[in-house]
Amino acid sequence: MAVIVQKYGGSSVADSVRIKNVARRIARKVKEGFKVVSVVSAMGKTTDQLISLAKSVSVNPNERELDMVLVTGEQVSCALVAIALRDLGINAISLNAFQTKILTTRNHTNARIVDINSENLKSYLKNYDVIVITGFQGITEDEHFTTLGRGGSDTSAVALAAKLGCDCEIYSDVSGVFSCDPKLYPKTRKWKYVTYDDMLELAAMGARVLHSRAVEIAKKYNVKIYCASSFTDEEGTWVVERLPEWLEEPVVTGISLDENQMKVSITNLPNDANVISDIFKRVAEKEINVDMISLVKNGEATHVSFTVISDRANGVKELLDQTLSVYGVKYRFYGRFTKITVVGTGMRSSYGVASRFLELLASEGVEPELITTSEIKISALVSEESAHRLVEKICNEFEL
Repeated sequence: MAVIVQKYGGSSVADSVRIKNVARRIARKVKEGFKVVSVVSAMGKTTDQLISLAKSVSVNPNERELDMVLVTGEQVSCALVAIALRDLGINAISLNAFQTKILTTRNHTNARIVDINSENLKSYLKNYDVIVITGFQGITEDEHFTTLGRGGSDTSAVALAAKLGCDCEIYSDVSGVFSCDPKLYPKTRKWKYVTYDDMLELAAMGARVLHSRAVEIAKKYNVKIYCASSFTDEEGTWVVERLPEWLEEPVVTGISLDENQMKVSITNLPNDANVISDIFKRVAEKEINVDMISLVKNGEATHVSFTVISDRANGVKELLDQTLSVYGVKYRFYGRFTKITVVGTGMRSSYGVASRFLELLASEGVEPELITTSEIKISALVSEESAHRLVEKICNEFEL
């Protein structure tokens, strides 16, 4: 039997009209001869509303109980889609993570998928044309609900496709993968094909079409992803291992902005690798992601700078107060900033991208706070105001 996984985001199922539209799209796929596994997010802003509700009861709600609250959002939309499908004469059933047996780690509110019972899925597919599955959630070995964190429904969908050995279609309010967020630059180009590597970098740097965890799974198991809008039939974008041979690889595939960044600078640390290691080990233990790390040695001292998102700043301050008091050194926070990144696997075989990027910044009078590079990306930490001003300039420079 031909199987396809389709994921519909919160905007696609935000109300009854949109839910019926999603049901018609799924029904169309069934009539094309497919068995459909449809992963559904919570309706609209439901998850945010549930978090606010929990925090109205407790400033710091227990994470296990918070997950019990959050999983209800997907269960509502999931069942409503199944009801709409049945009204169209489609043999459908809704299942939550417990019934689907999506096994995860015990990290409540930010769990990772460990395994999915594919035999269980296949038995349901024998009896139903459509299985509507709650995205964003899983269960632990001892059968407690968990949620997967930001982008969790994308991750659920791609993991299910990997387990079933089929393609995955991701539907949202965006009609594909663009070289830049159309809200920032309306003339941006939409790609027909994008590689996993490019998509990974764009997702990690703040692009919101796909979450990086979903792309990581797709790359590992070679799951082809099709990104399109649930509101139109406009052609979308395929995310694949490599571009078709007939297609010329662009030097730069996209540009992304990652906002609300704060720069942390620690000066006059001892020239001891164990000291640096100790600081970042403690940061990791607090589950705080750091980025754009810069380390400069100056005589007998070492200066370290890195970035964190602004809402984790208090956690970093607390940690540094505890850690750096031992060494008698000072630190300082700067911000807010925006990280602007250009990405392209074509950089591997092209020269001069970095110089063109830096020359453009200089011509606009922008002095970056930090710069980091890899073989397929260049990131600069700049003021929030200048970041938005640079978008159009960069798009024009690299034909985006």
